[in-house]
Amino acid sequence: MYKELALALGLGTVVALVFLKKRKSVLKAHDGWWGVGACHQGPEDDSIRPFKVETTSEEIEDLHRRLDQTRSFPSLEDSQFNYGFNSKYLEKVVSYWRNDFNWRKQVDKLNKYPHFKTKIEGIDIHYVHVKPKSLAEGTRAVPLMMVHGWPGSFYEFYGIIPLLTEPSSPDDITFEIICPSIPGYGFSEAPHKKGFDGVCAAHIFNKLMKRLGFNQYYVQGGDWGSLITTNMAQLEPNAVKGLHINFAPPGKAGLLMMLSILFGRRFPKLFGFTEHDVKRLFPTMEKLVVDAIRETGYMHIQSTKPDTAGRGLNDSPVGLAAYILEKFSTWTDPEFKNLEDGGLERKFSLDDLLTNVMIYWTSKSIISSMRFYKENFSKGLNQPHAKLPVYVPSGVASFPNELMHSPKSWVTQKYHKLKTYTPMARGGHFAAMEEPQLLAEDTSVSTRDKHDSK
Repeated sequence: MYKELALALGLGTVVALVFLKKRKSVLKAHDGWWGVGACHQGPEDDSIRPFKVETTSEEIEDLHRRLDQTRSFPSLEDSQFNYGFNSKYLEKVVSYWRNDFNWRKQVDKLNKYPHFKTKIEGIDIHYVHVKPKSLAEGTRAVPLMMVHGWPGSFYEFYGIIPLLTEPSSPDDITFEIICPSIPGYGFSEAPHKKGFDGVCAAHIFNKLMKRLGFNQYYVQGGDWGSLITTNMAQLEPNAVKGLHINFAPPGKAGLLMMLSILFGRRFPKLFGFTEHDVKRLFPTMEKLVVDAIRETGYMHIQSTKPDTAGRGLNDSPVGLAAYILEKFSTWTDPEFKNLEDGGLERKFSLDDLLTNVMIYWTSKSIISSMRFYKENFSKGLNQPHAKLPVYVPSGVASFPNELMHSPKSWVTQKYHKLKTYTPMARGGHFAAMEEPQLLAEDTSVSTRDKHDSK
């Protein structure tokens, strides 16, 4: 009996030590140099410079000349968006872009919020920084960094910023918002060296928050932004007080995930599956494999030879618009591919869609944005950040039309302090731009729960 007791105590101690060791595991990142040439000696320039989006007559004339010289090509009959961007509808978009879209007006809209740049690890980092106009006496704004993905930009957050910085209810949290451009996207300088992945971006963004004077802060992201903010929490769990994401793709397939895939359709309650979970996951081959293959052709290109396809997009504004806006159709609602206009104007305005395209066009950032896929996937899927759990209090907004779906039981395998998991009423991949009110409400509720739990 005593031997069994001693053995049990010994095993318990080993398990406890292993558990504690895992809990203390923190993702590591080293300072890099992503600027041109060799790393500069001496202290880094930590100045923060105001920045304004600008345009010129020459820039607009060049755009119009290229739009006028585009060569159209007919879509197949009855193909809608199933072969990509429908040519007939593309002609309408190009006509609006050429004759009605006012880029100068949109530049003024972009500049309605303060923009800044600061150099970190050799490259200029662009960000929008919005402080609340007023605060109740005795209260402080909660710092929140919001990170975009591809093919989006900081502009995705323009609809949600006022909802978070000027809440309608005095009981709601008031945020101070920082929206950076991922290096290589928009007005952030592109890395000049190979190897700049999500962990590198997270390291730089943590540095940015500290440079702005925030020792503790919250982070939110979708698409690549969800990876970057997750990595920020893994790198600096004491600085990142809370994490909220609206994109949580399935992680490493562990035993629980495999069992739920095998038996979840027959025994959904055993794995905590909802009706929506079952609808999104089964039949497994169709939903998790075939559907993924249908929508990830771009990913294979960008993960292998981004510069080749990107060169054509960098030269052709029409090609660039078709490539980007097709994602805003299919990723918003997969059924939109069966519509002649891709359903684009059901959720977005052409002004907003073309403003996002123009950010890529005027900054010439499509190639460097595509490279981010190669930098992340070329290192394999078993990187340290993929194996490490997240111990920061977390929240997930699960939108029904998101590209990939993860049930709550899968999410908790990665995010060990999951405080909220909200099945959203509607919406797809570009949640901040499509459903700003829903995302703002969930971000606020999730942040309050994390704040109260501290």
